[in-house]
Amino acid sequence: MKVCGFTFIRNAIKYDYPIVEAIQSILPICDEFIVAVGNSDDDTLGLIQNISADKIKIVETTWDDTQRKDGKVLAIETNKAFKNIPKDADWCFYIQGDEVIHEKYLPVIKKGMEKHQENKLVDGLLFKYLHFYGSYDYVGDSSQWYNHEIRVVKNNPNIYSYKDAQGFRKNDNEKLDVVEIDAFVYHYGWVKDPKSMQEKQLNFNKFWHDDKWIEDKVEMVSEYEYEKHVSLLKKFEDNHPKVMQERINRINWKFEHDISLNKNSLKDLIKRALYKIGINTYYTNYNKIKIK
Repeated sequence: MKVCGFTFIRNAIKYDYPIVEAIQSILPICDEFIVAVGNSDDDTLGLIQNISADKIKIVETTWDDTQRKDGKVLAIETNKAFKNIPKDADWCFYIQGDEVIHEKYLPVIKKGMEKHQENKLVDGLLFKYLHFYGSYDYVGDSSQWYNHEIRVVKNNPNIYSYKDAQGFRKNDNEKLDVVEIDAFVYHYGWVKDPKSMQEKQLNFNKFWHDDKWIEDKVEMVSEYEYEKHVSLLKKFEDNHPKVMQERINRINWKFEHDISLNKNSLKDLIKRALYKIGINTYYTNYNKIKIK
């Protein structure tokens, strides 16, 4: 069984993406790793080149910044990396620049690949999500956060990155048939120092909206106000991936949230109640199937 990881990145230093940790977190179960490095305003290329691993292949790309509606350019860049995966790979492991896999899940993921490698009914593997917010001590606990997504897919030329690169589709816009595994993606996209977070907000929204929308909707402040935009949170009581520890030790801001002030919206209460009895009203970008 051959596994090839892939990702895309641009301006990782400028916007403080944990891309090195992301790659390192899944590298142990990858035979090769494709990184599409976009034209950057910083030394993102050098950052990736300095990862000491002979498994890594870098593909230098130029982003089409006119493809900003609905995050289309993110899928375009994902597909550039995807198309460089060698044909003899069985599985393709996708990781985004602010996502990290805990080392305890690597055996679970590898076992899932081995189990479904020859099953033509399975297009990919579905992961659970933890979305950290404000600091490394809190995770999102409302329906605004997506709770599952595909991160491992078969090496099938009919599969492609979908919309803003959150998930995948196949053929003519068909959802993938996937099996859920007991593994989490740790999403750190909302954990940065407030100044870097505000800069990311201004830049990242350019991939979805025009300048007028950004001017109207994004506050022009020097630092992102986490508490002002907070939704339901809960304390994170477990440990973080080892590759993240050095970054966590460097934290230079404080974020505290009184979780006793959490108030579930009626929408969240209904969604959770239905989910408990087997009715899923959350958005799903996939067909979850069960294989005995």
